[in-house]
Amino acid sequence: MKFFKKVFFSTSIILFAHLTIYAQQQQQNLPVQNNRWAIQQNGSILWKIDGRLPHADHIEMSGEKVSLWVGYRIDTLGLAKITRTVVFPTFRMLPDDTRSHITYTFQDNELPRIYINKKLLKIDNPPGGPAGELPLKVNSINQHGIMRISAQAGNTGLVAIEQSLFPSVDKPLAIERFKLTNISNKPVTVSMEKLRREVTTDSLTSKSSPHTVIMESVNDGSRILKPGQSAFFSICYLATNHPGALSPVDPGAEEKAREKRIADILKPLQLETPDSILNTEFAFAKIRATESIFKTKNGYMHGPGGLSYYAAIWANDQAEYISPYFAFSGDSIGNLSAMNCYRLFARYMNPQYKPIPSSIVAEGDATWNGAGDRGDQAMIAYGASRYALTYGNIDSAQKLWPLITWCLEYSRRHLNEQGVVTSDADELEGRFPAGKANLSTNCLYYDALISAAMLGKQLHAADTLTERYNKQAVLLKANIEKYFGATINGYKTYRYYETNNTLRAWICMPIAMGIFDRSKGTINALFSPQLWTADGLSTEAGKGTFWDRSTLYALRGVLQAGETEKAITFLHYYSRRRLLGEHVPYPVEAYPEGNQRHLSAESGLYCRIFIEGLFGIRPTGLHKFSCTPRLPNNWKTMSLNNIHSFGTVFDLKIDRRSDGKIAIYVQKGTEKKSYIIKNGETAKVQL
Repeated sequence: MKFFKKVFFSTSIILFAHLTIYAQQQQQNLPVQNNRWAIQQNGSILWKIDGRLPHADHIEMSGEKVSLWVGYRIDTLGLAKITRTVVFPTFRMLPDDTRSHITYTFQDNELPRIYINKKLLKIDNPPGGPAGELPLKVNSINQHGIMRISAQAGNTGLVAIEQSLFPSVDKPLAIERFKLTNISNKPVTVSMEKLRREVTTDSLTSKSSPHTVIMESVNDGSRILKPGQSAFFSICYLATNHPGALSPVDPGAEEKAREKRIADILKPLQLETPDSILNTEFAFAKIRATESIFKTKNGYMHGPGGLSYYAAIWANDQAEYISPYFAFSGDSIGNLSAMNCYRLFARYMNPQYKPIPSSIVAEGDATWNGAGDRGDQAMIAYGASRYALTYGNIDSAQKLWPLITWCLEYSRRHLNEQGVVTSDADELEGRFPAGKANLSTNCLYYDALISAAMLGKQLHAADTLTERYNKQAVLLKANIEKYFGATINGYKTYRYYETNNTLRAWICMPIAMGIFDRSKGTINALFSPQLWTADGLSTEAGKGTFWDRSTLYALRGVLQAGETEKAITFLHYYSRRRLLGEHVPYPVEAYPEGNQRHLSAESGLYCRIFIEGLFGIRPTGLHKFSCTPRLPNNWKTMSLNNIHSFGTVFDLKIDRRSDGKIAIYVQKGTEKKSYIIKNGETAKVQL
């Protein structure tokens, strides 16, 4: 009975939290959302096919040597059309450039044919062909690191089918698996044709050697299934430079390895709040943020993905967005990729202080610098200093220190007469104007100076240096106010560059970096009809373009500024749209460019909303941080458990006490510390 009371009580809290959020969303005039997907008990999401058809979507899944992009469409009859695009990041063509990896697409009509009692299972198009074909009718689709499609063979009532698609964890291999189960009371014969097709790239334009891509059936042949029995048929999509020396593929073992990798990603850094949508989207974002790491000849390299960006790193996506997240994640491969990211950028430091390239591509063999200096040094200094403080390893911090100090000096040398940093562009690379000096670069430089001063003290750097960084930060903050502070469209906020007179999404950067002088006007502008759209922040007021990265920074910044109720209302809305709406289950890059690709670093930014915004963790030393939690009014508690940071592992729990104060509990093994603060105050946590 106690168990049922506890479950009922927990469910009631979640229901109350959701109802409160919905009421707040109505007050903010947010669009009404109709969920297409539903959260399942195991943490997955399920779309049970209903009458809202046709519907199309796409998702990307990645392993160390492959990325699998699946486009799918369910028509009005419940029949699926699937496109499988397989990317092999470490199989390159010449000349070296960002997109010189090989990519192949496979359609339904290329698959080996499957038969049930000698009748063709029609996968590639709707019925209407020769008599006796069985259309594959979809019942539901499930996503949780593996895409699982539940279907049936026509209306025969003979066989239930589960079609699974996933990448290998560590091989240049993607797998499609069909599980056929006899659901009748009679034996059923099932079979799949044997198939092997291969293509080899041109030796003159192949890097290292010609590459062979193979599509091959596994476990093909015929089976007789007794009632309740199942059979597995698989198709493998793989790349190799040695087609005559391939090892056999074990699809079952590959699926178990993928399941284990997902479980390993999900185990550390677990979010627990009364809002199941936030908890679940946080977990999904961890998957996408962490899976997209490729094992290259120059070490692990996190890559955005999106059919374009692999075995390559960028100063924004990797150095600024995702690597500071890995310092919290507890994922060993993620941390290897972070250190490797900064190591690769450090190779381009020079005594002349010429800019580090924006991107290092083709497994580290080439660079891209097509937009000039985008403020890349500020991005790297910000990310590397935050990462070093958070990771809490003094050896790693010492290795990163020369890169951090070099990037800070580069930025100092690019201060103009008004005392703000100039650059050729920003991270949008000229898609929207950024002037000669932009707000984003300067805010990143500001935070980097503060973090570097803290880090320098931990590394016993000269006091004169750390004091100089602090003084430079104070002066820069004043200059940011003078140069960028403005009233635009009636909002006391910021102009993005000197002659800018329209609201821009990146006005969120000061509050994300702890500058709150204009927070009220900035927050009102961010959530105004001029900037906020159904999909988050418009890049520029009046334009239909949006990039999730600015929305993610903004939500974090609004929490840091103390506007908790407003932030949670919009965060819940955004999370619900990305998790349960029409395009799921991760944060996206942009639209219309890229058609909302699931670029992976944006998922890291999503997780940082909670770590740095909701829980208010700000690293201040290798083994310490400040904590300014933002507990929503209708929540009694929230937890971030199994955090791997600051050189240790700990749980962080926030409770509201009966006297209205906030209790912060830090559990490290059997050791437990508590801090009691007023709402909005900051606790200094020493681990």
